Amino acid sequence: MDYLHCSNLLKALGHPIRLRIVQGLMKNECNVNKIMDVLKIPQSTTSQHLGILKNLGIVVSRKEGVKTCYRVVDPKVRCILEVLKD
Repeated sequence: MDYLHCSNLLKALGHPIRLRIVQGLMKNECNVNKIMDVLKIPQSTTSQHLGILKNLGIVVSRKEGVKTCYRVVDPKVRCILEVLKD
């Protein structure tokens, strides 16, 4: 087990905004504008949170024209959120 990586995953998920972002991205792929609209947070804040999630490999992005779409790819994170769902 990579304790440092696991600890960093839990730290990332420990922030309420990032937790909400990940929960939303588990349901649907989404772009920054839609995340901003749903969470009512500025673009810069949204991008910072997505950057943290992307650097840890929790989410990946793909370009769709001028938009960047994100989705959750880490299976551990999916399991963690399933446990927290109750």
